[in-house]
Amino acid sequence: MSGDGTPITVFPSEFDPTGISIAVIASQFNTDVTDRLVAGAMGCFTEYGLKPESIEIIRVPGAWELPQAASLVLGLDRHDAIVTLGCVIRGETPHFDYVCSAANDGVAAVAREASIPIVFGVLTTDNREQALARAGKGSDNKGYEAAVAALQMVDLYARLAGN
Repeated sequence: MSGDGTPITVFPSEFDPTGISIAVIASQFNTDVTDRLVAGAMGCFTEYGLKPESIEIIRVPGAWELPQAASLVLGLDRHDAIVTLGCVIRGETPHFDYVCSAANDGVAAVAREASIPIVFGVLTTDNREQALARAGKGSDNKGYEAAVAALQMVDLYARLAGN
C-alpha cells in the first residue's frame, strides 16, 4: 500500500494469473461486513483475470478461527496464496482485544511458517459504521486490497524463485 492509503496495484507486464489458485478464508461473524469483503476480494481477483473456479471460499465461525483454518488449508498444499478476511467490532468488554490479538498473532504465526503468501484482511473497528466504510465498493474495499496484496506476493514469490 502507498503511504496515503491508496493501494499500489502495478504488476510487471509479465504477470500472468493463469493457473493461480487462491483460498479466501472468511469469518461468518458480522456477515453484513465480511460478505462485502469477500465480494471485494472476488472483484479484484476477477479483474486481474483469475477464473472463479480457481478461488476457493472457506467460511469459519469467527476471526478467532481464522488461524486454525489457515493452518489446515496451508497443509492441503493446493493454493498459491491464502487471504484471511474478518471483522471484529469493539464492544463493552475486553473480548475484542483477545479476539483481535488471537487472530492477528495466529495468522502471523502461520504466515511465518508458510511457503506461500498468507494475507491478513481482518477489520478491527470501534463500530459498525467504521467497518461498513471499509467494506464499500471498489478498490477502497479492504477485501479488494487484501486480494491485491495476495496477487502481488504471489508475483514476488515467483520472481524471487526465478520463475
